[in-house]
Amino acid sequence: MAHTAMSGYGTTAGDDPLQTAVWRLRSRACWVDAAALVEPVSPRAALQRTALLVERCLYTEQGWEEAEDALRTAEAQARTDDERGAAACERGQLAYAATLLGVRDRSDEARAALGRAAALIAPGAPGRALLDFRRGLLAENLADAPQAARAAYRRAHAGATAHDDLLLQSFTWRHLAGLALREGELAEARHGFAESLRIREELGYLVGTAPALASLADTEPEPEASRLREEARRLFRLLGGVPTWLARQLAPPAATA
Repeated sequence: MAHTAMSGYGTTAGDDPLQTAVWRLRSRACWVDAAALVEPVSPRAALQRTALLVERCLYTEQGWEEAEDALRTAEAQARTDDERGAAACERGQLAYAATLLGVRDRSDEARAALGRAAALIAPGAPGRALLDFRRGLLAENLADAPQAARAAYRRAHAGATAHDDLLLQSFTWRHLAGLALREGELAEARHGFAESLRIREELGYLVGTAPALASLADTEPEPEASRLREEARRLFRLLGGVPTWLARQLAPPAATA
C-alpha cells in the first residue's frame, strides 16, 4: 500500500513554533487538530491545510468532504504557477487515494491533475519532487507500470535530496525498496526499508513508523521479522488502528490444523 508525503515543516530545531505544533500533531495521526491550527489566510497556508486533510483520507479512509472543501479553497486562492501546480498536485493525490481505497474510480482525474501540475511546477522547483513521487504512485498502483514508477521515484529521490526533504526521502526509499522486493532483490529492498525506517524514527514520524517496520520485516529472517511485526502492531494499536490499510498486513497468520 502506498501513502502520501508532504514537506515536513516543523521537523527541525528552530522552526516556527506553529509549524512544530502542526508537525507533532500530524506525525501522531491527529490531522484534524493539525489542520485546525492552520488558518487558510494565504495560498501557502491553504495548501498546507489541504495537504494535511488529504493525507488523513489516505491513512484513515475518512474525511473526504473536508479535504475537498479545503482543496477548493486552496485552488481559489492560488495565484502563481507554483501555487496552482501545488493545488493540482493535491487534487491528483486526493483522486488517487479515492481510487486506491475503492471509494470511487477517479483515476482519470488523478492523471489529469498531476499532468496539469507537471505543466505548472518548474523542473528543479521544491514542489517538483513531491509531484514526481505521486506520479510514481500512479504508475505503480493504478497503471501497474513498475519501470515508469521506478524512474519517477528516482527523480523524486534526487529532488528530495537536493532540497533536504528528509520525510519525502523516507517515502522514496520505501517505494524503491518495495519495487526491489517485488523483483526479488532482497538486499536492496532491506537497505531501502531500513533507511526509510531510520529517517522516520529520527523525525518522530510515528504514524509512518509502523508501516516501515512491517515492510522491513518482510525482508528479515526469523526471529527478527516477528520482532519487527510485533513492534509495528504495538504502534498500530497505539494510534487507534491507523493507517487503516496496515491491518491486513499485520494480521497474524491463520492457524493450521
